[in-house]
Amino acid sequence: MSWQAYVDTNLVGSGKVTQAAICGLAGGVWATSSGFTLAPEEQKALVDAFSHTDVVQASGLRIAGEKYFTLQANPRSIYLKKGPDGAVCVKTTQAVLCCVYKNPIQASEATIVAEGLADYLINAGY
Repeated sequence: MSWQAYVDTNLVGSGKVTQAAICGLAGGVWATSSGFTLAPEEQKALVDAFSHTDVVQASGLRIAGEKYFTLQANPRSIYLKKGPDGAVCVKTTQAVLCCVYKNPIQASEATIVAEGLADYLINAGY
């Protein structure tokens, strides 16, 4: 399966994620949903956030031009919020899944999808 298919089918196709991207830990966007653009500095900040959870906890993250506040951050997962919307970012062995959800989708619904795909990719060596 291509990286784009993971975004289109497993993430956005689930109906529980509005927009998504898969970014490589070494840099670059592997796949993204239509109209969802992460600027290079946003990509770097996202990847770096998993190594500096205290910083992201204090300052939040900017994703696709939108500022999100951090609800929880650990070396595997970062949960973000912006009004009724939010984002779930999960680190795998080689990538970061960045999943944005919009109201009426709930955080718990998006989290199950993002964390589930991350587990699958980790088990597959990615």
